[in-house]
Amino acid sequence: MTKHKQIRIALRNCGVIDPQAIGEYIARDGYQALATCLTKMTPEEVIDQIKKSGLRGRGGGGFPTGLKFEITRKSVSDQKYVVCNADEGDPGAFMDRSILEGDPHSVIEAMAICGYCIGADKGLVYIRAEYPLAIERLKIALEQAREMGLLGKNIFNTGFSFDIELRYGAGAFVCGEETALIHSMEGLRGEPTFKPPFPSVSGYLGKPTNVNNVETFANIPVIINKGAGWFSAIGTEKSKGTKVFALAGKINNVGLIEVPMGTTLREVIYEIGGGIRNGKKFKAVQTGGPSGGCLTEKHLDTPIDYDNLIAAGSMMGSGGMIVMDEDNCMVAVAKFYLDFTVDESCGKCAPCRIGNKRLYELLDKITQGKATMEDISNLKNLCTVIRDASLCGLGQTSSNPVLSTLDNFYDEYIGHVVDHKCAAGQCKALMKYVVIDENCVGCTACARNCPVNAISGEKKQVHFIHQDICIKCGACYDRCKFNAIEIQ
Repeated sequence: MTKHKQIRIALRNCGVIDPQAIGEYIARDGYQALATCLTKMTPEEVIDQIKKSGLRGRGGGGFPTGLKFEITRKSVSDQKYVVCNADEGDPGAFMDRSILEGDPHSVIEAMAICGYCIGADKGLVYIRAEYPLAIERLKIALEQAREMGLLGKNIFNTGFSFDIELRYGAGAFVCGEETALIHSMEGLRGEPTFKPPFPSVSGYLGKPTNVNNVETFANIPVIINKGAGWFSAIGTEKSKGTKVFALAGKINNVGLIEVPMGTTLREVIYEIGGGIRNGKKFKAVQTGGPSGGCLTEKHLDTPIDYDNLIAAGSMMGSGGMIVMDEDNCMVAVAKFYLDFTVDESCGKCAPCRIGNKRLYELLDKITQGKATMEDISNLKNLCTVIRDASLCGLGQTSSNPVLSTLDNFYDEYIGHVVDHKCAAGQCKALMKYVVIDENCVGCTACARNCPVNAISGEKKQVHFIHQDICIKCGACYDRCKFNAIEIQ
């Protein structure tokens, strides 16, 4: 994967240092930012630097980080908390995991800085239990920081005390939402609540709580060390700095990338990602995970930032980016994401719990070739209701994959409903394997490999596929050496 056009800020130490050796982190200016904040700056001055940098939350919401610090600082309480959201649940996303596995001290240092800013002496990392290596390295890093006096009582002899403990999640996608995450840490069901009050006012155990995700925290030490002006010079007017993306799907170069805000989708897919695999034609890119939308060729020159992606019908999300080619059925893609959302809904509010289930059933009906045009109309209406009436971000954005594919690939929906055909050949109920008479030499390879004996014909004679028996497994298509079987 080319490094051209990439700038490493959040990933600056990943793959460069031994994450289990605190000395290597310190050798690359580690904990210098914390020392500067505690010995040379007031909390207000630190917050001002973060505000001037333009850093916004990298977990999907895009809320100004410095402003969140400021609101939490102004909340009056005898106890405050810093929470790191490491509950990364988007399909295909592994940005936060890589930072925690490759550079855990950057997050620890940033959380301590946040604690100093808001007046908190305790931090919590909410991390999913499916990340055993990240958990192990975090534990090692925390112990090393305590041994060196970088966590605990009276850090740098300044009178400031701060320590961090880990809390484990069971893999619920909805616990990425901050109020659901807080409830889970309290030992309650991971369900969201109405806001306000926001966690900055009433969060963990009812106390003011600053919640940011891993990538957001990873940027903070660099901003302190290099200055707000340096950071804000990278990116666009309203979206500063870089963003880490997990590039996956039908693309030659998969993996993590970190690019300045404002880099176009075309640059990411073709220059950094190396283009589409096997010379196939680009069809769509899904940004923002289950909450995002599918963007098409007309969007390739869209600069990637919070506002442009929303305007295009998608969103930044936490940074998942899945590329699709001409062989992908966009109705099936929308159905895939709805299936995920239905499974991950906490069930607290009816629009999400019931609405998304009905939405999935409509999509399933379309991919089965049993839908009518009225079902497409119902699909649009239901999407709007779910978006407007759901309690939290999961339900409010769950219809984005459906709405974006309806907008950009409406002809595929029509093809499924009216013509009973899946142009990409992915919806089994609408597929049909047929023998091309002029190409068939009667070798019997197809019949011999059919698991349900759906193919008849003598040797050296044209064969025939019985559609009422065929299970559409594709074994005949894969075995035929004479291009005598096609998918219709």
